[in-house]
Amino acid sequence: MDTYDERVRLHLVPLRQKQAKEFVAEWHRHHRPPPGAVFTVGAADQHGVLRAVAIVGRPVARHLDDGETLEVTRTATDGVRNANSMLYGACWRAAQALGYSRLITYSQDGESGASLRGAGWRIIAQRPPRGGWHCASRPRTRTGTEYVARTLWEAP
Repeated sequence: MDTYDERVRLHLVPLRQKQAKEFVAEWHRHHRPPPGAVFTVGAADQHGVLRAVAIVGRPVARHLDDGETLEVTRTATDGVRNANSMLYGACWRAAQALGYSRLITYSQDGESGASLRGAGWRIIAQRPPRGGWHCASRPRTRTGTEYVARTLWEAP
């Protein structure tokens, strides 16, 4: 399967959390699947093959978890073009349909953000690298994403 074939036609498909998490576990470059979700959505090709997923949940940062905001916590693709932009747009439309007024996500330093810009999202903050969430009272396992700057994006 050529993941960069221009003739691939994608369409949105509903997904169970389990399916989305399995796809993330297989295809995401640097994160495991998140623990929960409010909703998930996928993009399948014209043959019905799942090519990309998005998982949307409550914001990870407590101060952003105001009951009106959701966060795209993961997207993953098999490399097919334009899938992430399609999913970011769909996630924003779904969040609005559910009554949410804000949708955010993060990209890591070194990621272009092209799919987010393609979906009309805008940068609202740059976050400096941090050492992770480990502390003596609540030890955490390192994930490999510590000490990486991030960009905070918001849906249009």
